[in-house]
Formats: sequence, structure tokens, C-alpha cells
Amino acid sequence: MSLTGLIILATTVASLYAEQNPELKMRWVFNPYYVKNRREYYRFLSSGFIHEGYMHLAFNMITLYYFGTLIETNFAILLGPAGYMLYLFFYLSALVVSEIPRYWRYLNNHHRLANSLGASGAISAVLLAGILFNPGMKVGLFFVPVMLPGFIFGALYLFYSAYMDRLGEGGGGIAHDAHLYGALYGILFAIAVYPSVVPNFLEYLASGNFF
Repeated sequence: MSLTGLIILATTVASLYAEQNPELKMRWVFNPYYVKNRREYYRFLSSGFIHEGYMHLAFNMITLYYFGTLIETNFAILLGPAGYMLYLFFYLSALVVSEIPRYWRYLNNHHRLANSLGASGAISAVLLAGILFNPGMKVGLFFVPVMLPGFIFGALYLFYSAYMDRLGEGGGGIAHDAHLYGALYGILFAIAVYPSVVPNFLEYLASGNFF
């Protein structure tokens, strides 16, 4: 089984188990106040393995299957066996990095609105890294019969996440900050691993062959 498959399996099992154990779920959810005052730093990672309901879980895991497999394969091609370990580090570090802005924002707030859970930050990192490697790939939303070139979808995703993050708690109760900073981290990580991805991306844009 691929690393992506193992991550999906572990996340699915943990999420389903947490759904049946509310107390455990609350101990794993990310809350900056508890991280700081109780030193429960494990929440940076544990929160990425639980989800708010089955649709949240399914949406993230389906996205991870397609884009995680893509990045895992690309890293393995570029770096050989070391690429698999780098991919695992990328995913786990994205879970942590995507929560850091929320940590500082809600550092002294133990209210439930400060809580977040789900792998969306890491999924966003994998998604944008995948698009950077393959800017012409067609990407769309579930249940929406419109596919866009990856670079257009990625730009819209970044804009939407940034806009909704500015709304703060009025952004529908979704951790858009994790989406935004996870996506930015994915872009930077991809460039660090393979700097040539930038000229390749620009060359694709210059070609004008988008559709």
C-alpha cells in the first residue's frame, strides 16, 4: 500500500473512532488555548486525523487520494526512496504549519470557535503542490460539472480562502486560515524540493495552451 493509502486508512479509522467517542474527539481537536496552557502540543497533529462528520472526511480523503498520490509519485521520481519519506514529512509538517496562524490568533481564547479539526490544511498543501507540478491538469469541485485548468483553480482557491479568512468567525465556521496557509506552504515546499517547477510553470503559462 502506498503512503497516501496508509494516511487515508489511518485518518479514516481515527475519524470514525472519534465520531463514536466525543470525549476523545475533544481531546484531539486543535485548540490554541489548550495547546499553550496545557502544553498539549500533540493537538497540532491529532486534529488532522479527525473530522467533523462523514462528508468532511470523505471530501478530504478523496482529494488526498488523487493529489497525494500525484505528489508521492513525483517525489519518488525526483529523489528515489528518500522521496517517500520526504512526502510523509511534507504531509505531517503541513498539518502543523497550517495551524500555526490559528494558534497565534486564538492563543488566549478557549471558546469553541477557536477549535479546528480535519486534514484540510495538509490537503490544501498537497493540492497546490500538485497544481504547481501540473498546472494544466483539469481540476473541479465535487458535484459541479465544470473543470478548470489547475492554475486557474489554484488561484481561485487562494483568493477565496484569503477572502473568507478575512471574515474571521463570520466565515461559516470553517478554518479558512488553515486552507490558505496550508496551500501557501504546499507551494513553497514544492519549490524547495524542485526549483525547476517555477520556470516549468511559467513556461506553461507562456504557451497559452490552457484548454
